[in-house]
Amino acid sequence: MRARRQLVAGNWKMNTNLKSATELAAGLAEKLKQDLPGTEVAICPPAPYLAAVSAAIAGSVVKLGGQDCSFEEPGAFTGEVAPEMLLDFSCRYVILGHSERRQYHAETDAVVNKKVHMALKKGLHVILCVGEKLEEMEAGATETVLDRQMTGSLASVTPEDLAKIVVAYEPVWAIGTGKTATPAQAEKSHVFLRQWIANRYNPQIAETLRILYGGSVKAANALELLQMPNIDGALVGNASLKVDQFWPIIEAGNTVGSN
Repeated sequence: MRARRQLVAGNWKMNTNLKSATELAAGLAEKLKQDLPGTEVAICPPAPYLAAVSAAIAGSVVKLGGQDCSFEEPGAFTGEVAPEMLLDFSCRYVILGHSERRQYHAETDAVVNKKVHMALKKGLHVILCVGEKLEEMEAGATETVLDRQMTGSLASVTPEDLAKIVVAYEPVWAIGTGKTATPAQAEKSHVFLRQWIANRYNPQIAETLRILYGGSVKAANALELLQMPNIDGALVGNASLKVDQFWPIIEAGNTVGSN
């Protein structure tokens, strides 16, 4: 069995309605009454459906996560979601630094860093997203971008806190585009990120840190990607919206994680 247990997490983004979210969650819960030895499974629905989804997965091993949270303490911040609110619905995870937040909401590494610290302070585990744009990849700047994002997003994060963080490498050019990094491309970036952790923290922490791949992961390519030595699971978008598309990815993670 791999030293690092795989994590397959579904990011539902701004999809589903109350009925479809509840049915999707219940369908996954029905398949996941007991732990899979090789992989952990989490789903991150839109905030308005956290209550319904939390109820639908009760009694299963499916973990719940939020798609974002505020770096402020609860108060006069219209439209924001506090970590405490996520915890009220038994959320374990929160996705932070997703490229769509960076692009459409102008979130800088400094903002992401403040969110990371607040989420950790309140007791959430963080799925921290990093990744380069198409023009950055084509210019050979992938590692420069990853270094900048990791340095900014993890500023002042302690080795102890890093145990509650999962890094998700999501090349922006592969998110929702149908394009996927080849296993070799993805592995190269994962190796860089693991070495970054080894250099900034220590090799022992780097060996235990889980690094996920995200970017048009689907049933057809999941096993090939997850078999790479430094890929520890997947952050899945579109393919997480239907049980019959998400389940083969979970099975691929379990297969890899059990070997």
